[in-house]
Amino acid sequence: MIITVFGATGQVGRFLVSLALAKGHTVRAFGRNVEDLIDHDLDNDALIAIKGYVFDTSDVRNAIEGSDAVLSALGGSFDGSDRTRSLGMKNIIEQMEQCGVQRIVALGGLGILNAEEPDEGLLIEQPGYPKEYLPVGNEHLLAYQALAHSSLDWTFICSPDILNKAGSGQYITAANYAPKPNHYQITAGDLAHCMLMCIEKQQYLKQRVGISRL
Repeated sequence: MIITVFGATGQVGRFLVSLALAKGHTVRAFGRNVEDLIDHDLDNDALIAIKGYVFDTSDVRNAIEGSDAVLSALGGSFDGSDRTRSLGMKNIIEQMEQCGVQRIVALGGLGILNAEEPDEGLLIEQPGYPKEYLPVGNEHLLAYQALAHSSLDWTFICSPDILNKAGSGQYITAANYAPKPNHYQITAGDLAHCMLMCIEKQQYLKQRVGISRL
């Protein structure tokens, strides 16, 4: 499979790239500083580094065209001021639709999951939701809404706090709600594993995914 990875140089993106390569996929790794990936650990003929800007229409289209699927681990400022997560996702969606690439698994945040009661809305809409997470949470919300209104086969992984560690394979997922038990943490390696599994096994189509370490 040919997979385009956005946010390839971030903590989750690096695990996505290395794991996809290890499983025999061809990886198109996209980013502003993507040349940093071409080091001893990721020196692989199946890795194609594409330097570009996620806000640039032609850069993003060139990275997507001819791919079988897209993995997005876009980051950005914690205060949401750079709009990378929302406007970057909007551009990715538009270019995927233009190129006829249907499958995307994107990384978001815990607040975009449903509250425990169906009529209570999303976690981010609850009175006790931490105010310091609202700016980045609202960016994730806009990204999710763009996916939900698209024609794509999307999955939105709603991550809790991310530990910059390799995966253990010991994690739990749930559709649209936080999983139980929930430790409100997940390793970057396990996030990458979950995202790639969703691509390979066509899991959680048009759903949000809650995830936690066990």
